[in-house]
Amino acid sequence: MEVRAVGKYLRVSPYKVRLVADLVRGKPVSEALTILKFLPKKGGRLISKTLQSAVANAESLRTVDVETFVAECDIITQR
Repeated sequence: MEVRAVGKYLRVSPYKVRLVADLVRGKPVSEALTILKFLPKKGGRLISKTLQSAVANAESLRTVDVETFVAECDIITQR
């Protein structure tokens, strides 16, 4: 089952966020959060918050094993 979390109205360009998302796409959540924690970019903080929200959604649904949860980032621009 797919778990989603959407970060809306972020005050940073999609290009800058996409650079950060490419670093963590396809990695396990624990590894992705560690990478984002030490990344000196604003997009790192924003994606980290969104990823933590997705993990919380997965825990509340209890349909996805959080330990094997893989980060899959899709950047959609909304204006």
